[in-house]
Amino acid sequence: MNNCCALIKKNQQKDEKHRQNSDLLTPERLGVVFPNRLSFTRTLLRRLDRENWQISREFFDLNKEGIGTAVYKIDTQSTNLWFVIFTDKLDQEDRNDRVIAERWDATFTLTKAEPTPEVLERLRSNIPLQEKGRCSSEEIILSRANKSVRIFNYVASMLAAGQQPDSKKLLETGYLIRTTAVYGNGKFGLADFKRIQRDNVFLLPFQAEMLTVYLARHFSFEWVEHVARMKNPNRFVPIAENLKKELGVGNSTGLGMVPFLVEHPQLICRWISVREEALVRVLNLRRTSTQKRNTFRTKLDASLRHLEQWHTDDLPYRATIEKIKVEVVEVIKNIPRFPNINFWQVVVNWCNENFCLATQEFISSIIVELHPELVDDLENFTGVTETYNLNPKMTLGRLMKIISKNYSWVNSFKFNQNDSIANFWYRSIEKEEPRLGHRFFDEGAEKEIKVGIAYEISKLESELDKYMQKFSDTNIAEFLKTRPFWRTLIMRIQSLELCSYAEIQANLLDQAFRPIDLLRFKLAMFGATKFDPKSDLWLRVSIFQGAPLIQGLQIKAEEDCLFPLP
Repeated sequence: MNNCCALIKKNQQKDEKHRQNSDLLTPERLGVVFPNRLSFTRTLLRRLDRENWQISREFFDLNKEGIGTAVYKIDTQSTNLWFVIFTDKLDQEDRNDRVIAERWDATFTLTKAEPTPEVLERLRSNIPLQEKGRCSSEEIILSRANKSVRIFNYVASMLAAGQQPDSKKLLETGYLIRTTAVYGNGKFGLADFKRIQRDNVFLLPFQAEMLTVYLARHFSFEWVEHVARMKNPNRFVPIAENLKKELGVGNSTGLGMVPFLVEHPQLICRWISVREEALVRVLNLRRTSTQKRNTFRTKLDASLRHLEQWHTDDLPYRATIEKIKVEVVEVIKNIPRFPNINFWQVVVNWCNENFCLATQEFISSIIVELHPELVDDLENFTGVTETYNLNPKMTLGRLMKIISKNYSWVNSFKFNQNDSIANFWYRSIEKEEPRLGHRFFDEGAEKEIKVGIAYEISKLESELDKYMQKFSDTNIAEFLKTRPFWRTLIMRIQSLELCSYAEIQANLLDQAFRPIDLLRFKLAMFGATKFDPKSDLWLRVSIFQGAPLIQGLQIKAEEDCLFPLP
């Protein structure tokens, strides 16, 4: 199954109401996507279980304040990896979750290099510096985290007093530590993805990143327990396992993910295609057993409890959560009246006709969750080798037809108004991170990175019109002789001709554009939950909350962690 889009089109012949790209690729829809069985946290956990990966603590040298070095070994059965952590004392004035921070409570690396004293010294000299340090191609991931100070100190104090922390207080935050970046794929000297693939350990995107976060979660438990034990070794008790499961790893995510989605359209097409293939496989089931219907009801009841525990200060998000709760209750009430024949299609159609986009996506994730036997094989197709080719012999008329077919959505934007092109995107020199500027007030527009695809398509289409009026229907090679500027965009258009879900149908340059809508989509694909916007530019989430623990060096992935519950 190399072409997911082809499979989607095949299935659409059976189900004419299956969702089209115009329904899926708007910010409004992407901004309410939820994780599902094919999200990367879930596929990683199944892999650890399936391949019997084992994780052991090899070195743990922390002082009474929790400052020092820790090393975990990951035996993948084919090779060994090491997760190396350096913790530091961070003063309050240095505490900053933004990417501009220069010091952190903990810094990490996932490496293929066995941490001999020499290797450990090299890592200790560089990993705490993060972007300013020097990684080797043995290192796969570079990351860092800060404590959620209030909850970390509370848990440490309770354990030191021989008591368990209060579950309600834990759920208010949902994590002990919060990452601010998880770098990979060749950045800052790290091993690039092609090399990682050649080593045959991580063949799919973002598995190494998710493993790093999962290990950081495990370390956070042992870190807080160590601090508590040092406070009062005679009364100390470890965290109860049910309370550990309530905790994930927090993450603060900003603008950096938005250009990624534009710059990797074939990968995004694959992600959405796989999600849609999973859903359509379920919708094409003609009969549904009573047991499966009852399980659906049980999952919906559990999802309501999850929604009660999803805390955010963002008023629109709070309103959406309340709306989802009301609409899920309506689904529960109506389950008995839905027929067994085409049950799932009836449910989805009814939700689409009556409920908001967020509820539609919420229900779709639950439906896919109930059918692992139908969808789990699709996890193998969440990666793609991205290739772009220019066909210089294509006529301009043919190119215009492709634009007319695949980019008709661009016509909904009015680029003759300043607000529609007010934003410009650029990368900071120091952190190599995307930033957003205002074209008419801020300096740096000459450093703009081309993520405004809608605007560029609009300009190209206009220029092609003028050219063809003067030179008739010639080919792309002739056009590019005098207009080489358009080569990259034309190659993109040609290469994505058959990729139904490649282009996000939004104007990223518009002053009203909300980056968090696209951040939400990528984070949901990772497997994040409890989305908590802090502005239109960044949000916090929880990752691996409710996930199985590392117990006896064994990970059991069959536990239900779609919507985490205590």
